[in-house]
Amino acid sequence: MPESVPVRCPACRRAHLYSAPVYPCACGAPTAPRLDPATEAAVSAHRAWDDEWLTVPCAVCGRRNQWPRPELGCPCGTVLRVPVTAAPETSAGPPTEAAPRAPGAPEHSPAAPGSRGTPEQAPAGPDAGEAAAARRPAFQPRAIRTAHDAVTAAALYLRWLGYRGIRRADRRPPNGVGLAARGLLAQVDPTVRPAALRDVECLWLTAMTESASCVYFSLAGYTDAARTRAASLGVPLFVLDLAGAPRPMNDPAEALHGEGAPAPGTGARDRLT
Repeated sequence: MPESVPVRCPACRRAHLYSAPVYPCACGAPTAPRLDPATEAAVSAHRAWDDEWLTVPCAVCGRRNQWPRPELGCPCGTVLRVPVTAAPETSAGPPTEAAPRAPGAPEHSPAAPGSRGTPEQAPAGPDAGEAAAARRPAFQPRAIRTAHDAVTAAALYLRWLGYRGIRRADRRPPNGVGLAARGLLAQVDPTVRPAALRDVECLWLTAMTESASCVYFSLAGYTDAARTRAASLGVPLFVLDLAGAPRPMNDPAEALHGEGAPAPGTGARDRLT
């Protein structure tokens, strides 16, 4: 079982219990970073690709794998970097470098059963959305190392939700990459700046002109104004972690994650009335 440590958000003071993500080594053994419970989590304000990865040696074969650095998305919108301790050296064999699974690897190859302490499959219960999520197989994330990987991860997640015919959108958004499916427009922002109010409003307005719903995926989170506006417009907001698992950041995103793609004929305007 992966270890868990308490994490408190310095922005809103919420307390969380964070479980370290487990990744599969090439030899098949599970590997996970060692968390440091004595050090407080830090706010991840400025992101750089080289700083988002750490080396985790396999305890079985000694292979040194590169995996995403542990992060936790707080409901207040703050992204926290969970501290880790130096991994002990292993004597199982000479270390070799191994990269995360390539984007062309099979979609259902072994992957982390969870990410950033958030379960991927909700338990069945009286709520219809939770029951629908429980009936779906667990989402298989794909590690993100490039902007193209972020778009691929979002497309795989939308397919997991039940959307079909996913393609590049006809209209290019002001920032990021646009995706389209039947009755849906999605924007994927792989930059290292939080999405702003204008980004959310432009996506929503474009979706309204096409009588479609919309959803936003960001690597760096959202500004306070963007989250407030998205809540009033009913735009689902997700944050993509570097393991490739989208985290719902508001109530519309939680509902979409639980219920999946809406039934045909349910448009964006129907949801706002």
